Amino acid sequence: MEFEAVIGLEVHAQLLTKTKIFCSCKNEFGAPPNTNVCPVCLGMPGSLPVLNKRAVEYAVKAALALNCKINKYSIFARKHYFYPDLPKAYQITQYELPFAEHGWIEIEKPDGTKKKIRIRRIHMEEDAGKTIHGEGLDPNSYVDLNRAGTPLIEIVSEPDISTPEEARLYMQKLRDILVWIGVNDGNLEEGSLRCDANVSVRPKGSEKLGTRTEIKNVNSFRFIQKALEYEIERQINVIKSGGEVVQETRLFDSQKGITKTMRTKEEAEDYRYFPEPDLPPLIIDDEWLEAIKSSLPELPDQVKERFIKEFGITSYDADILTRDRNLAEFFERAAKSYSGEAKKVANIIISDFLGILNEMKTDISETPVKPEQIAKLLELVDKGVISLRVAKEEVLPEMAKEGKDPEAVVEEKGLVQISDESALKEIIKKVLAANEKAVKQYKEGNDKQKQKAVKFLIGQVMKETRGKANPKLLNELIPQVLEEV
Repeated sequence: MEFEAVIGLEVHAQLLTKTKIFCSCKNEFGAPPNTNVCPVCLGMPGSLPVLNKRAVEYAVKAALALNCKINKYSIFARKHYFYPDLPKAYQITQYELPFAEHGWIEIEKPDGTKKKIRIRRIHMEEDAGKTIHGEGLDPNSYVDLNRAGTPLIEIVSEPDISTPEEARLYMQKLRDILVWIGVNDGNLEEGSLRCDANVSVRPKGSEKLGTRTEIKNVNSFRFIQKALEYEIERQINVIKSGGEVVQETRLFDSQKGITKTMRTKEEAEDYRYFPEPDLPPLIIDDEWLEAIKSSLPELPDQVKERFIKEFGITSYDADILTRDRNLAEFFERAAKSYSGEAKKVANIIISDFLGILNEMKTDISETPVKPEQIAKLLELVDKGVISLRVAKEEVLPEMAKEGKDPEAVVEEKGLVQISDESALKEIIKKVLAANEKAVKQYKEGNDKQKQKAVKFLIGQVMKETRGKANPKLLNELIPQVLEEV
């Protein structure tokens, strides 16, 4: 019997506000334990929450970018559970009346096919604190409440995801959109984007859903895929062996590549939800909604489509360039400053510049290089001042260090391309004398062997001149000199 998976994801995204959702404590990662706290986020008796307006704006912005319907009237609720990192013993969240519903995003699979994944709802809530367990001989557990009260949105998908790969692509697409619009930093390692995955299996073609399990707090795209692959296989093996899948919450052990039982799965009634009495309903009027809509930038899919049409680059290149808003803006400025084909700009940024930045462990947003300088560099190549190889290997790395103009680097390092025919012929003769085998191949070989010999000799001349010889001129001069030898 063949089985198929049914997967739904609940993604928790921390909002990039300066302060927490219900108090004025700093919303920052990495502060000393329990320093960004106050009576509100400590759950002290008598303290009252006050909703952060900027958190609402960011939440609505995210919902609009994810094609959701915004509910102008929504309410907060209390979700009760007892855990050391939840000082009030309840979490303020939204339950029956969330602020956003019925959205969708489209993922593109490696084979080029697209699939729409529906979003059931997005609601706002506060994050809990963090439990830290002692290591080695330390048997204690500690609670850091700095994170308590951090503003979150929970994005709940419909069970439209069919494979672990689709789940990974969906999560990546969500992350790219949220970072693009500036409401989340996309840092999975620090926990600012976390995912709970609900998964069940059923006989292929069946309409009836199987018993689902929930995998909690997966914080890596690769681990999401790995955890689901393992869990799907585990559930299939349980059914095939005559057992029944138990509804439960599981954790993913990334070192062993397995999921493990954490606790039996709670149902909504276990949380005893009821309306939060200390907060009024959230009203989003038309004027406010329009203001938030107008603050939205052009979204990644729209920019990708425009880049393909406007600049004539490939879908693959456009996809890479629109994964990061700063990168997309850098490319667009460079392409508009360059008089040649935008494809050349895309190539040098993707194939060379990003690699240099990666080696330097820096980001496109931090580089001292201006987009216009990339255009200037390519203009120097087009004018024959330097070769493309010199531009990539000698000039661009120097530009990346201090943001120097390409002309300055070329002058300082003496990299001007050699285009003097007589000078080049002398260098060619020297190279031919040191490569008698290639000369013989050219003299005695067929057309294909001759081309191979010329290509090899061009490489040797470029090596001799440290890439400064004009490659176009070499193509003409080397056969000439060979015929004269």
